[in-house]
Amino acid sequence: MLKTTPVKDQGRSQLCWIFAMLATIETEHLMRGDSVNLSTAYIARMALRQRIQDAYLAKGKRPIHLRGMASNTLSAIADQGLLAYDTYHVEDYSVFSAFPKKAANLCKLAVAQQEGLVRLGQRYDNLADQSIGALPRAQFMLGAEYTLGEFGRSVCRHDEYVGLTSFTHHPFNTAFALEVPDNVNRDCLLNLPIDSLVSLTERSLRAGHPLCWEGDTSEPGFNFAQAIARIPEHSTAPTQQMRQREFETFRTTDDHCMAIVGLARDAQGKRYFIMKNSWGTDNAFKGFMFMSEDYFRMKTIALWAQRECLGA
Repeated sequence: MLKTTPVKDQGRSQLCWIFAMLATIETEHLMRGDSVNLSTAYIARMALRQRIQDAYLAKGKRPIHLRGMASNTLSAIADQGLLAYDTYHVEDYSVFSAFPKKAANLCKLAVAQQEGLVRLGQRYDNLADQSIGALPRAQFMLGAEYTLGEFGRSVCRHDEYVGLTSFTHHPFNTAFALEVPDNVNRDCLLNLPIDSLVSLTERSLRAGHPLCWEGDTSEPGFNFAQAIARIPEHSTAPTQQMRQREFETFRTTDDHCMAIVGLARDAQGKRYFIMKNSWGTDNAFKGFMFMSEDYFRMKTIALWAQRECLGA
């Protein structure tokens, strides 16, 4: 298994897309010999700030929430920079379950009074300071001072990760905006055959690179307490056509994100991917899970991998 930072707990928040992508970046740095622990609270705060601005310009007609995909985390880092966990965090991330509604009410009032973006931003910053905590002016680390943008760029280059998916309603080896509700920015993902995704995932892990996974966790075979995700015994081995049918009939749902941090095999030789979850440590493997290759093949919605692994 690759090195990881401590497992975190997202509480009742919808921030798995931030926790998982930051966990992936953290493990990438640990495997390079560099230690970072990154701020989910900062990304959530800045992502919601952008969303209320977008909603304001749409005269309040865009939904305001904190769901998303890992690509939204990467965009936020590129646009807004980043902070370390110790610099900016909350004790209970459930605060973010109610915070979007407060921000939406703020936006609704701003639209009614035609306040403009500057005043809206000031009101939002005051609300966020009270609800989450005031932002520092800079990031200090190892005796050096960074702007938030400098720290973000030092942690993750804007083109470092590539988003991947595998569905047959678009041609393979082309990029398209995946049609799931949480793809709020219509980000494009490279479409590859599922066999290629499995091979890429294994190759990346063996080279010491984690990946970020997004997919279906509503299946009976997904059991957090037992730390296992698998397709029922005696099921037919998943094919590209089977996963497409599950997606098109809405039996594969876009539920959750986790970091992929290792490979394992059971006593029968079946392969599993080791997943770092963000639901705390109260399960059989202290917050980690084992996802069977069959489950991965059937229920993966998207992946984010190091770009250098794509052409390896």
